[in-house]
Amino acid sequence: MDETPARLRSQRILQRPEGSIQRTIFKSMGYSDHDLERPLIGIANSWNRVVPGHYNLQLVADYVKQGVLQAGGTPVEFGVIAACDGVGQGNAGMHYILPTRELIANDVELMVQAHQLDAVVLLGSCDKIVPGLLMAAARLDVPAIVVVGGPMEGGCHFDGRPSDLTSITEALGMLKAGNLDPAVYRDLEDQVAPTCGSCSFLGTANTMCCVAEALGMCLPGSATIPATHAARLRSAQAAGRQIVELVHRGISARQIINRRGIENAFRLGTAIGGSTNLALHIPAIAYEADCTDVTLDVLEALSRSTPYVARMNPAASYNVPDFHAAGGVPAVMKEILPLLHADALTVTGRTVAENVSGAAVPDMRIIRSRTDPWSAQGGLAVLRGNLAPRTAVTKPAAIDPRQQVFTGRARCFDSEEAANQAILAGQVQRGEVVVIRYEGPKGGPGMREMYTSMKLLYGRGLALETAVVTDGRFSGTNRGCFVGHISPEAAEGGPLAAVRDGDTITIDIPQRQLQLQVEDQEIQQRLAQWQRPPLRFTRGYLALYARLAESADQGAIIRHRST
Repeated sequence: MDETPARLRSQRILQRPEGSIQRTIFKSMGYSDHDLERPLIGIANSWNRVVPGHYNLQLVADYVKQGVLQAGGTPVEFGVIAACDGVGQGNAGMHYILPTRELIANDVELMVQAHQLDAVVLLGSCDKIVPGLLMAAARLDVPAIVVVGGPMEGGCHFDGRPSDLTSITEALGMLKAGNLDPAVYRDLEDQVAPTCGSCSFLGTANTMCCVAEALGMCLPGSATIPATHAARLRSAQAAGRQIVELVHRGISARQIINRRGIENAFRLGTAIGGSTNLALHIPAIAYEADCTDVTLDVLEALSRSTPYVARMNPAASYNVPDFHAAGGVPAVMKEILPLLHADALTVTGRTVAENVSGAAVPDMRIIRSRTDPWSAQGGLAVLRGNLAPRTAVTKPAAIDPRQQVFTGRARCFDSEEAANQAILAGQVQRGEVVVIRYEGPKGGPGMREMYTSMKLLYGRGLALETAVVTDGRFSGTNRGCFVGHISPEAAEGGPLAAVRDGDTITIDIPQRQLQLQVEDQEIQQRLAQWQRPPLRFTRGYLALYARLAESADQGAIIRHRST
């Protein structure tokens, strides 16, 4: 494993005599000449004590650094922001969550480039952090590996299944409806989330961790190792060794994050019934990898041709640690291997087919075969219609078959807070379609999740009797009839802005239709009288984001290329 210094980016700034000032700066922190002759490996660590999925990353990073040192590299650690969707749910904090994705990608790019690091290990676990890290890897095109913190364990038994963090919100609806004892409700706080880690269900966090592995950017089997297991640390150490190997072999991120890898990643995501946020993050990652032909239509075609083979919470009672025990991502990829680009390169330096050759499915209750799937089609669907001319997104895997064609009366709200207050007050009735608008990337701004609204409807016993449509988005744990990502959004003058209370809306998932049962001429007359609502934020990052963010059908990205 000889390394010629001229091959290392870092040596461009560390060669004597011109690089002596840079060497001096590193030496002021204790680095030696020996350290500075080796590959400088960035450790982009999003550890903090705000996000449970990141709570263990300080320890995980220590093992990554051990692996880097074992393989002959020099670890150089730096911090990355990470925000918690759960803390932001149902309040103003959620405006800020999706916009952090772009800041994370920018942050990693700036640190790696400003210091000419040779490679980077990307540590994260949660909803917008893993996508942001993958975006940075694709943009930088240096050797890179993603290391995640792992899922938390499931909690106490509640409402007929192992509980999770979302159970407390469902319980709030039950409490408000008079169907739950207040003492039981209070006790749930201590029982639904027994360990640190990314939420135990298949929300966006664990979806994106699994997608990162399927993309080839994580070591095989590592995405779902529970946060508290010793195997999590051994895997982190192995990743530290492997990143140095990638430097020696000259394998950079875009050799892995390309059209073939992205298609593999999305197929895996839809084969496990992953979060609808895939429809935001996959196009954003593709944009950074110059795969701009990865559109929602492409993703819809992939979903239609991919069987739904692994079912877990929220579609079933099994949590992600159970999925790991059942074989995890490698087992699913082996099941759907004929549909994948089997020769796609991964961070192991081997192909997808080589990585999964020894995978097995010890528990068929969670993972089924490609020929006997839970459903013949994947878990996501792209809808169109006069209410969503440019697309909307839903998740058939989380919707009861009885609700996949739903017609109801519109009940309109111009913010998430207004909708939640009405639901808690018992003002939303059976047969209504709850319309929540001005929550898109620009209108929100920040495209908040309508997680709380869906959970409150479930808690009040309305999950099978109502639907929600929005230009916002949803958590991966939501269930019930829902359609999000409506494009163009209401704040851009999209048809959603023209809906009035009492209008009839039809959701037809099998036909991929979302229709407002109002004549086109009437819709246009209403829009001609429409006035853009005042901006919710007029200063700070959210004001900037509202001006720059693209619509949901474009991944809510901020474009940074001139072409």
